Amino acid sequence: MASDVKNILIVGVGGQGIILAADVLAQVLVSTEYDVKMAEVHGMSQRGGSVNTMIRFGTKVYSPVIEKGKADYIIAFEQLEALRWSGYLKPGGTLIMNSEKIKPLPVLLGNAEYPADIVERLKQKNIDLIEVEADKLAEEAGSKKAANIVLLGCLAGFLPIGKEVWHSYIERRVPPKTIEINKKAFDIGYGLLVKAAD
Repeated sequence: MASDVKNILIVGVGGQGIILAADVLAQVLVSTEYDVKMAEVHGMSQRGGSVNTMIRFGTKVYSPVIEKGKADYIIAFEQLEALRWSGYLKPGGTLIMNSEKIKPLPVLLGNAEYPADIVERLKQKNIDLIEVEADKLAEEAGSKKAANIVLLGCLAGFLPIGKEVWHSYIERRVPPKTIEINKKAFDIGYGLLVKAAD
């Protein structure tokens, strides 16, 4: 029965640590005995190109592909990518969005403008929008590079998996010298939703 399958879409641009976050998420889900399918799409360039990862998990999953309007959660590492992919969320789905803006090449070349009203447009949709200053929070943890793990921590607050499980897979996946920074970044993200629920 496919009704228990959950769909998570992670989007952003190259160089933001999307694949790392997706790998940790997939490994945590597999460790808790879910059937997990993952599909990655990399942008035209390693840095700056659009990147997305689709992860589906449940009792039995047959395809890694998430259809439009079917995602339960989207983690967006950048605002324009959040807007671009927001149509994949189901009604009432949750969009966790980093407040950072990264100008794509057409904007940098002066051929297009970065939309000024992204947050307003997202708020008009039938979704739950959670804005996170992930870069700033990651710096508080010790490194701006851990913004991806801050966002992963936010998502983890929605999933029925203990924090220690997440920590164990973060420890396995990140460079040894950054383990404590990444665990702290995860805890900051995780704590945001706990505070929001109080």
